[in-house]
Amino acid sequence: MSRARVARRIAAGAAYGGGSIGLLGVAAVGLLLTEMQLAKRSVGNGTAPLPPVADGLYGRSFGTETPLRLALLGDSTAAGQGVRRTGQTPGALLASGLAAVAERPVVLRNVALSGARSDDLERQVSLLLSQPVGPPDVCVIMIGANDVTHRMPPTESVRHLAAAVRRLRTAGAEVVVGTCPDLGTIEPVYQPLRWLARRASRQLAAAQTIVVVEQGGRTVSLGDLLGPEFAANPREMFGVDNFHPSAEGYATAAMAVLPTLCASLGVWPETDRLEPARRENILPVAKAAAEAAKEAGTEVTGARAPWALLKHRRRRRLPVATAGGPEAGLEGTPEDAQA
Repeated sequence: MSRARVARRIAAGAAYGGGSIGLLGVAAVGLLLTEMQLAKRSVGNGTAPLPPVADGLYGRSFGTETPLRLALLGDSTAAGQGVRRTGQTPGALLASGLAAVAERPVVLRNVALSGARSDDLERQVSLLLSQPVGPPDVCVIMIGANDVTHRMPPTESVRHLAAAVRRLRTAGAEVVVGTCPDLGTIEPVYQPLRWLARRASRQLAAAQTIVVVEQGGRTVSLGDLLGPEFAANPREMFGVDNFHPSAEGYATAAMAVLPTLCASLGVWPETDRLEPARRENILPVAKAAAEAAKEAGTEVTGARAPWALLKHRRRRRLPVATAGGPEAGLEGTPEDAQA
């Protein structure tokens, strides 16, 4: 069965309350469990530092204009586990990049939780929407890896994600989802678990794309955290625990998400006009989701139902998110985030 058909079945199962559609065949389960035990001996031998708090005001140098409000939700990838400096977290990188492109200050609020699965999104969304300052202008969600490793039924996983996106969109926020990363890139994971992990990750990522686009959001495929540089330099792209990204890995992922983040607010210089030379196209949403899952950094956004735009936006190098840097703005404080 094609990845597009599997993704559509998972998304349909989520919509109609199904929960029995699995990512892997029953015959593979015994082998998968055996290989998992071997992988656990190698993955996580190092200890990843807790993610630094990056909430605050970025882009102070752009004056006193009302700041844009950016929120991050999801798991340890969104939280930034594995790096020690605030400016290395994906939240700080995206807030700094958005401020530079929009030429406006940006207030960042990060409610992501290390170890979270998609069923934690309800709590995270409620936490955001309960703030007296009102809903964020745009939210970035990164979720899915723990759903795969903890064998959450994919229909349940995407049902929780769809509900979160729907609540945020109803509140008036734009939503960008970085879909499930490719767990087959984790270096100590051996075959055939590597192949099974890649297959499960990509199927979930495609199903996530379908439900997010149907709720009015946009997706960016994180895949192998992005492209040949990750495969060629895994020791530089992974952190000390061989599982979470390093600072270089987070920067690579943030560079892929930033164009879509900015485009969702109408501040990216490129339009949604298709460029066939860059393999951009209008496809049925399930087909677009499957194509995006195969190539990291691909954006999918809704067109007229049931069609979607498949985009490969040009990336820009991110400004350095360090205190005192006028291009990136100053790192803020929790008090700044309430402004």
